[in-house]
Amino acid sequence: MGSHRPTRVHIREVGPRDGFQNEPEQIATDDKIRLINSLGRAGFTRIEVASFVRPDVIPQLSDGVAVLAGIDVPASVSLMVLIPNSKGLDNALKVRDRFHEAAIFVSASETHNRKNVNRTVSETMADNDVMARRITSEGLRCAAVIATSFGCPYEGKVGLDRVLDLAEQFAEAGAVEVGFGDTTGMANPAYAAEFFAAALERLPQIEVTAHFHNTRGQGLANAYAALEVGCTSFESSFGELGGCPVPKGSTGNIATEDLVSMFHEMGVDTGLSLPGVIEAAREAQSVLGRKLTSHSIIAGPINWSPHADVVAAH
Repeated sequence: MGSHRPTRVHIREVGPRDGFQNEPEQIATDDKIRLINSLGRAGFTRIEVASFVRPDVIPQLSDGVAVLAGIDVPASVSLMVLIPNSKGLDNALKVRDRFHEAAIFVSASETHNRKNVNRTVSETMADNDVMARRITSEGLRCAAVIATSFGCPYEGKVGLDRVLDLAEQFAEAGAVEVGFGDTTGMANPAYAAEFFAAALERLPQIEVTAHFHNTRGQGLANAYAALEVGCTSFESSFGELGGCPVPKGSTGNIATEDLVSMFHEMGVDTGLSLPGVIEAAREAQSVLGRKLTSHSIIAGPINWSPHADVVAAH
């Protein structure tokens, strides 16, 4: 498989939405803006910055409009917002000149979807179909996300065909990208390889994106497995922030800086500055006032300088 390994990948930074929503207290709007600007300087061309979920549901993201108004990133950065339903889309479109992409979503399992958005999968998909067409008609890029693609904490395994059928429905409605979320970290590398090989074959016309969580420590191995079968689009969160509000114990996404470090060491180009990503993650750590769990925050980039001190330790 290695001979077909892609030499370049795209990474969307999702920390400002997926990460911040999972924090126990709200992060000040000015701090969010500063951190997003820092990510812009690190070379990201895609950042998920806000959500138009009801403020009483996720108060941590209630300042989305203010964040969109305040951030100052290079013109090359495509900003994405997450849209839960048609009401959320109505609100988002009031500030449609401030972002470029809208993401709609569903859970592949009925139980998780019900707990997450209080709807059946078919009810959610009916609304998604309407929203995808509206988003596209507004000249915005429409992306879709399928949560619990690799397993559900309530229902166990989720069938591969079920997930890819949902992806095809999204594509028919106008989504040009589908992200497959390992929402509570249930994937393993063998299944990740099987899954993405099948997804890339079934969905040749759209961008197939891997979104792994590191809940059980397998996130980077899963990303590697997806890369090896040809996946070139990934989502991750600086500082390993994030997780899933339901259920408990669902810790963060894979850390962007760890993912970038791995890719760079493998000779895979991300277009990102690893020191810049680490710096942004360290800034987030100081804003939150607690140690974050990424490895690269602590270790920094690998230094291959021949003059570096060599210490033999076993």
